[in-house]
Amino acid sequence: MAPHKLLTKELREQLPELYATESTPMAEKLAVAKFFTPDSNWTWYAVEFDHKDNDTFFGYVQGFENEFGYFSLSELQEARGPLGLPIERDLSFKPTPLVEIDSRLKAKAEPNRQEGEEEELEEDEELERSR
Repeated sequence: MAPHKLLTKELREQLPELYATESTPMAEKLAVAKFFTPDSNWTWYAVEFDHKDNDTFFGYVQGFENEFGYFSLSELQEARGPLGLPIERDLSFKPTPLVEIDSRLKAKAEPNRQEGEEEELEEDEELERSR
C-alpha cells in the first residue's frame, strides 16, 4: 500500500500563511493538521504554513518537550521513527483548538491562571514571542 500524502492541496489551502495567526489569542488558535510517528511518541500540529516556500510550518510539537516551533514538510517526509516507519498524517483529524490538544495551553489562554502554571509555560511563551 502506497503511503498517503502528508499535505494535500485541500489542507494546504486551509492553513493560514506563516505569521497570520500571530495576534490570534491562544484560545482561538487552531491546529489544522496532525502528523505523527506511528512507532514513537512525536506529534506535530500544523497551525500555519509558508505558502511561498511550500515547506515551512509553524505549530505545536509534542516530543521530548511540548513547544511551539517551526518544522518542514521535507523533513517530515524524510524522517523515520525508531522502527523505520515514516511519519503519517492523522487522516481523521479535524481542525482543533490548541487548548483542546494540550491542557497547559488552556491554562495559558485563561487570564486567571495559577502561579505555578506561569512558570511551566514561560518557555513556550518566550518562543512564541520570538517569532
